[in-house]
Amino acid sequence: MAMNGRRMQGKVALISGGAEGIGAETARRFVAEGASVMLGDIQTAKAEALATALGDRAMALKLDVTSFSDWEAAVAATVTHFGKITNLCNVAGISEVGSVVEVPLESWTRTIDINLNGTFNGCRAAIPAIVASGEKGAIVNVGSMLALRPGGGFASYCASKAAVTTLTKCIALDCAKRGWPIRANTVHPGAIRTPMYERYLDIIPGTAEEVEAMFASNHPVGRVGEAIEVADAILFLSSDEASFTTGSDLPVDGGGWIRE
Repeated sequence: MAMNGRRMQGKVALISGGAEGIGAETARRFVAEGASVMLGDIQTAKAEALATALGDRAMALKLDVTSFSDWEAAVAATVTHFGKITNLCNVAGISEVGSVVEVPLESWTRTIDINLNGTFNGCRAAIPAIVASGEKGAIVNVGSMLALRPGGGFASYCASKAAVTTLTKCIALDCAKRGWPIRANTVHPGAIRTPMYERYLDIIPGTAEEVEAMFASNHPVGRVGEAIEVADAILFLSSDEASFTTGSDLPVDGGGWIRE
């Protein structure tokens, strides 16, 4: 997709999980398209290094998405530094294996707390500030192919991302009812080449090539996706090009959720 530097002109985005993977690629795309970005992440050194590389229209801060006070501080810092906030991208998340009878209880709690509660916290903290900007706003939450086509061995991940999907629709409906010009949509990645994906290559039995082939086989297009492909979808839904799109689900999964 061509970078013309105008699709996000004048917008200010807070991106959780902005230090690496999909969050980092989203930040790069936003800045290239004219936005200013605040990168929130618990990996502060990585986030700060990326912000430095992106230039004056990027800043980084520590953000533990499970902490509402961290979110309040992140929103306040974004408004203080850039003058407003118009966009929120909830990218931070984790994925751990385990069926309902096998998943460690602490893993279940951790996954729900980061993936679902973290997304809720971000929306709860950011929406009033987006309204206060007096401009059109957009929220993009990251779900998963597994929210649409669940797998029995990923109970906590599937449940958390399915809940994020419905939460996003609730936000879209509520904002529309209140007359707030804030759209909310969900992007559903399949297996994407990110640090999270790379960790699975190490823990699943088999060679890296065999494990990648297994993941690729879940996508009818026959390959694993790239972070930039998800970032491009987030960019579209965040931009005014998607001005009549809210409460929607956009799979970026090579056809995975509709596979035979």
